[in-house]
Amino acid sequence: MNPILLAVILVAAIGLIAGIGLSVASVVMAVPKDETAEKIRECLPGANCGACGFSGCDGYASALSKGETDKTNLCAPGGNDAAAAIAAVLGVEAGSIKPMAAFVHCNGTSGNSKAKLEYKGVMSCKMASQLFGGPKQCVYGCIGYGDCVDVCQFGAIKIEDKVARVNPLICTACQQCIKACPKHLIELVPMYETKAAVTCKNHNKGAFTRKECKVGCIGCMKCQKVCEHDAIKVENNTAHVDYSKCVGCGKCEEGCPVKAIHIISLGC
Repeated sequence: MNPILLAVILVAAIGLIAGIGLSVASVVMAVPKDETAEKIRECLPGANCGACGFSGCDGYASALSKGETDKTNLCAPGGNDAAAAIAAVLGVEAGSIKPMAAFVHCNGTSGNSKAKLEYKGVMSCKMASQLFGGPKQCVYGCIGYGDCVDVCQFGAIKIEDKVARVNPLICTACQQCIKACPKHLIELVPMYETKAAVTCKNHNKGAFTRKECKVGCIGCMKCQKVCEHDAIKVENNTAHVDYSKCVGCGKCEEGCPVKAIHIISLGC
């Protein structure tokens, strides 16, 4: 037999056997589709932010399908609409999601907190914070280079006068900005409710804070003393608000001598 023809036949035979083997393997080793998980996945927005506590939307859908969690209201970006859609797929009662939005606890604008050095390097808050705590006099304040802006998939954050500001009507509470901020200045605050918010995270004593920022919390405890609902506490020289207790009466704002507390109504 012609050697060339023999080679062609052998290659063709090997290809045929390999093809049959792959076909059989694809059937035998196939991973069965989880149709319930696929239906749940269609209910989710696809942000893959991890705010639900799972490895993205696929992980959350899989966990719900397998019964690893029965909470249909863990998707903050999807909100109550996603929770209701998931509940419909699973045939259970939908859990509700309390609307929340990110809030930046800093008001260290260029007029309030001066620069102590001229930073020249990678324009990243994380990188800049490693050089003497950042370019501003207040080492606890917003650096303003936009790490939070970069990770926000929804365009809800802007840098205004060297401080990050969040548009609550766009924010989905995915928490990516919270993870990105090296100063831990961002927190979720209830939407459509009147609450007190402290725009400072400085933990220095009052005398030092006054030198670093005009509107920094000095830990004087006047806000704590006037609050009738035990909603505000001064810890580590900084005031903190318990939003579950705060009724937004405004007495702490009136009593703050440095105007570090503001009454806010996100989304209203």
